[in-house]
Amino acid sequence: MPSPGAPAPPRTSLEDSYLELLTDTLETLDVPARGQFLQRYLRAVTHVDLRENVCIQLWDEMLLRRKQLSESLKRTVSLKTALIDVFSTAGLLRVPVLIEYEDLKKLQVNAVTDPLTGLYNRRIFSESFERELNRAKRYSLPLGLVIMDMHRFKEVNDKHGHPRGDEVLRVAAATLKTALRTSDLAFRIGGDEFALILPQTDAPQALALSRRVETVFADSLKALQLSVSVSLDHGVANFPLDADNSDDLIRVADERLYQSKHAHQVRTTEAAPRQAEPAPPQAPKPAAERPSVTPAPPISIEAKRPPEKPEKSEENVPAAGPATSEVSSKATPTAPAQRAFTVPRKAERVSMTGTNAYAVLGEQGARRARVLDLGFGGVALELDSSEGLTDNILAVLHVPILPPVRVNLKPVWSRRTDIGGYRVGCTFVS
Repeated sequence: MPSPGAPAPPRTSLEDSYLELLTDTLETLDVPARGQFLQRYLRAVTHVDLRENVCIQLWDEMLLRRKQLSESLKRTVSLKTALIDVFSTAGLLRVPVLIEYEDLKKLQVNAVTDPLTGLYNRRIFSESFERELNRAKRYSLPLGLVIMDMHRFKEVNDKHGHPRGDEVLRVAAATLKTALRTSDLAFRIGGDEFALILPQTDAPQALALSRRVETVFADSLKALQLSVSVSLDHGVANFPLDADNSDDLIRVADERLYQSKHAHQVRTTEAAPRQAEPAPPQAPKPAAERPSVTPAPPISIEAKRPPEKPEKSEENVPAAGPATSEVSSKATPTAPAQRAFTVPRKAERVSMTGTNAYAVLGEQGARRARVLDLGFGGVALELDSSEGLTDNILAVLHVPILPPVRVNLKPVWSRRTDIGGYRVGCTFVS
């Protein structure tokens, strides 16, 4: 028992206890296994890459140095002290800096992430893209690259201020984090520019993910109540379909992003005059002089059958004849004129052929159907029979890349296939 007033012996820290246990364990290993372990361990604690034989030599020297220091100071010297002394003497730690481990982890995180959004930064994007591309080449796997840019983001900063613009960026980052798989990577590579690396993802799957991200982002922005309609434009490139090196893949994705932004700008410009500058009011014509206009039917989501030919619209109705004409006399003055779309927007539908996409139907999930294609408005399914097709079907969609989605479906068409099954087109019901 130590005498009263004598200094208490220093307490052994958890790290020192671990090193003591490590020393005893290494003595029981053979030389090759000891060299492999020490190489990884010293790289982790000192960030210095050394050969296995050098690591064994330094470790033995550290044990000897610890014994010498303990005998000289007449007290037990920790292995960490001996380790720093050996590495400094060998010139491996030229300017050693003492820092707490938690602070070191914070520095490492800040060096690779964007502080505003928490996504990886541009430097890590370049390193990660090269690494994933090399892996895709080695194992002959597809690799998707998506570059995204915000449309009209500058107007948010101008009208609502930069703090609100930061909120928009954080919403975009949160959307990307929730939409990606654990193997996918998201980066902020510019002010309002983002990049996605999608391993083992072909072009249709990358395109489907990009469109879903745009839709979820638009819904998430509603809570901010912005006066500016902000959206995410995207450009998709795929290895090996588009290129086999990182520079060309980035260039292809950038070009397609520019085309998407240009098309979006053209649509916005064309819509602006109709919204901001309405046509001057004119005196209403008598009911007998107004042409009869039948609203165009909605476009079906069917993938194979072309849409039905629309009725006459404003653009193809001839000029109204005399008031005594039969067409004019039967016109309905209160029916508003609607524009007829004769060509469906194919870009909104993605084919799921060749994938393992499927849907689980019913409350109990006892019936399955194969997903043929998927769009923002609905989905086309293939079933063994038409039994149980009601006006409202509860289903859970399982699509590659995306998490399972619970939806309500309403069948709008069905057709028997050559092999005896049924193909059914359904719309989403909110």
